[in-house]
Amino acid sequence: MTVLQRHNVKVTGSGNRAMVFAHGFGCDQNMWRLVAPDFEKDFRIILFDHVGAGGSELAAYDPVRYASLEGYADDVVELCRELDVRHGVFVGHSVSAMIGVLATKKSPELFDDLVLVGPSPRYIDDGDYVGGFSEAQIHELLEFLDSNHMGWSQAMAPVIMGNPDRPELGEELTNSFCRTDPEIAKRFARTTFLSDNRSDLDGVTTRALVLQCSEDVIAPPAVGEYVHRKLPNSRLILMDATGHCPNLSAPEETIAAIRAFV
Repeated sequence: MTVLQRHNVKVTGSGNRAMVFAHGFGCDQNMWRLVAPDFEKDFRIILFDHVGAGGSELAAYDPVRYASLEGYADDVVELCRELDVRHGVFVGHSVSAMIGVLATKKSPELFDDLVLVGPSPRYIDDGDYVGGFSEAQIHELLEFLDSNHMGWSQAMAPVIMGNPDRPELGEELTNSFCRTDPEIAKRFARTTFLSDNRSDLDGVTTRALVLQCSEDVIAPPAVGEYVHRKLPNSRLILMDATGHCPNLSAPEETIAAIRAFV
């Protein structure tokens, strides 16, 4: 099986530069359906599923490789090299924002621009650093997921999505979480929520756009401000969108911010 088959890669668009879209935890490339098509006239659009998600090859999931975000970043590098991506744009949502940063450090020639949507280099508070959760809260969250994947999905997805006045959005995220293989979801959750990639922001000079939603329980504004401070060539936009998934809840605002940047 090729790397493109393994990640269920879809390529559209007609531009010279590539724009690579990467999804967050519990999601798949379908989460970009309201955003990516808007860029097809100007970019070669590359959509893919992380191994263990969506239409990826589940048999390729290796718990050792994917115990850290480095394994996912290696995948991004591999598939981008297969598609001859150079000087492209990487658009990463949630945990994939940091996966994109890691991929850029591994192969700086891949991306000239990073769009980081709701990034968080660490979810756990640490001294003066505000991640949004105490260590006890994160372990409680992971224990809930371990004991009841469906219940966790139904309880957490609407909270993560925000926008309680639009319950169909929470339902979509719930269904996405529930479609994920439970064992892989548990492992990816630990990799995501226990990660500390703050030091990986050091030395990244790639041009970056930090898209920070207001009222985001997963990555509060202080986290977006931290990422912006750590990346010297970055721009921070505090969006009107609420929740953690503006690619679904506010696609027009997301598109406009990305377009103004690239």
